[in-house]
Amino acid sequence: MATLVTGGTGFVGANIVKDLARNGHQVVSFDIDAPDQLLQDFVGEASPNVTYVQGDIVDPKSVERLGSEHSIDKIVHAAVYTVNRLQLEIDRSRDVVAINIEGTANVLELARTQRVSRFIYVSSGAAYGSKLHGDQTLNEETAPVPDNLYGITKFSSEMLTRRYGELHGISTASVRLSTPYGPMERVTGHRAVMSVFYDWTGRAVRGESITPADMNQGRDYIYIPDIADGVRTVLDAPTLPHSLYNITTGVWVTFQEILDQVVELSPSTQVSAPAVSKDKDDYGRGPLSGHRLFEDLGWKPKYDLKAGLADYIEWRKAANFLD
Repeated sequence: MATLVTGGTGFVGANIVKDLARNGHQVVSFDIDAPDQLLQDFVGEASPNVTYVQGDIVDPKSVERLGSEHSIDKIVHAAVYTVNRLQLEIDRSRDVVAINIEGTANVLELARTQRVSRFIYVSSGAAYGSKLHGDQTLNEETAPVPDNLYGITKFSSEMLTRRYGELHGISTASVRLSTPYGPMERVTGHRAVMSVFYDWTGRAVRGESITPADMNQGRDYIYIPDIADGVRTVLDAPTLPHSLYNITTGVWVTFQEILDQVVELSPSTQVSAPAVSKDKDDYGRGPLSGHRLFEDLGWKPKYDLKAGLADYIEWRKAANFLD
């Protein structure tokens, strides 16, 4: 029996594929893009446990074929159109809806026909929305108020996932991720805007100077291997007391703290200008709470900011990923 991971060659999906394959799962990775050499090297010794299939989640026939060609017992639905800029949302509105909602419906239909034992939808903290007070910690009981297409489609897919599970007797859960960083973040057809972690660690390994942005900005960042570990914990749990879990460090990190750690880990890195903060802190939404996942399943993250950044920089050097 196999575990299907949609979006398996993307940033989050690739890390989930690697983690599952290293922990006893036979994985079918389904994505519109074929695996490149960077991904194959990243999965490494776990590669024999992974089968890559190209296809489009928006095409029902392509998704249906997975059921006839593979014996699927569990599904992690991570395929998504990541939209984090207004202009991209304006330009690709229909694509966002098609991929993030119609695609989810197609994969849920596959789960129904295959009678899978567990279906996990990979959601986002964007489902909470960005209008909530920045000093508010968001738990799973917080009312979601998504205010852009990305958050709206994420929340909608959570609801579809829950209702399909109720109607068709499938064990389902959605996991809302805080902001990820780490290996395999790169520009793709469905992810165009990179994080400050990607930018600054890239500059550090290339020996370039860093030009700081507004250093009061930040988010509850989480190192991507912790996300993969959290997803597997929910996927493999014998029972799930809840249908929604945050996967997060629960810790707010500012750009200044990130920059300080990059410079500490790469002392030769030059900062091209002093870090200048705005008069008023601009935090956006507050951090997610990981209390429910810890209480239900005993999960907590393994990496703090320094450990995550150190591991990420090492990976970039070892993989010769200098972009």
